[in-house]
Amino acid sequence: MVDKIDVRQQALSCLLMNDPWQKAQHTRTLYEQVSKEGFYLNRQSLDVPTIPGRPDKPDLVPPKALPRRRNNQQTGHATLIHAICHIEFNAINLALDATARFADMPEAFYLDWMQVAYEEAHHFLLLDEHLQSMGFHYGDFPAHDGMWEMAQKTHHDPLTRMALVPRVLEARGLDVTPSMMKKLKNSGDHKAFDILTLILEEEIGHVTIGTRWFNFLCEQRGVDPFETFKTLLHTYFNGEIRGPFHTEARLDAGFTQQEMDMLESQAVYKKQG
Repeated sequence: MVDKIDVRQQALSCLLMNDPWQKAQHTRTLYEQVSKEGFYLNRQSLDVPTIPGRPDKPDLVPPKALPRRRNNQQTGHATLIHAICHIEFNAINLALDATARFADMPEAFYLDWMQVAYEEAHHFLLLDEHLQSMGFHYGDFPAHDGMWEMAQKTHHDPLTRMALVPRVLEARGLDVTPSMMKKLKNSGDHKAFDILTLILEEEIGHVTIGTRWFNFLCEQRGVDPFETFKTLLHTYFNGEIRGPFHTEARLDAGFTQQEMDMLESQAVYKKQG
């Protein structure tokens, strides 16, 4: 009899890998194994680092220090593809971190987040392959660390993590991806358009998973999901979330109409011009 995989320990091993391509490939292999063979759930606390394994490049700078992404003869729209690639790399780490860090969740939680890690790894590899076809690699342009900074602020509590990473940061991807798809299609980059079409479809599923476990934890703790979400937005974002919203995608991902009305009433819109 083959020993079952310790999914949390193996997720931690993937999380610690510095090489993005090795991390992505090992993550995909791990999910294929646990989904086919099952897994052992180690409930012990693991020594999960504050910072995940990551490469020396890209250089991480404050968001305001990033150069504006404008097409030019040298890079075309490669900087946009690179920015999305960086988001997907962070998303692999976020899903692995949730799997490794939180010890007391139902078995389905770990399979859900390993599925997310698997799909994010696929997104990363598709985007980097496309970058290479343009003459670049992941790491060639600077990036910011905003997603991981929020992960660090939510290391202490799975409910807070589920509320603020999938349902705020990743949900923002649902809002902005259609406009990026339009831009890429208009530029003639049909390959990138196809990749983002897949990403948008699967990201709805990822936000759905975050919503499912947020609601589960609210019910477990006997707290109201709407009021809890609202309080967390005020605590961590001063109640301000950037709009506009892809309402249909957010509703598909489990947001309620009450939540959407609340977000719309508090949204901050970027000034044009």
